[in-house]
Amino acid sequence: MAEHQHGTMDTTVQEKTYSGFLTFVTRFSIALVIFAIFLAVFAS
Repeated sequence: MAEHQHGTMDTTVQEKTYSGFLTFVTRFSIALVIFAIFLAVFAS
């Protein structure tokens, strides 16, 4: 069995996934805030 060397793992895929997740969460949160404002203004 090979010895593990700390810091040698390629993490580019994980970094891209995390970046995409943060982008999704940010955009979704902004959309929810806009939707809540829309409801507050026009729903009566």
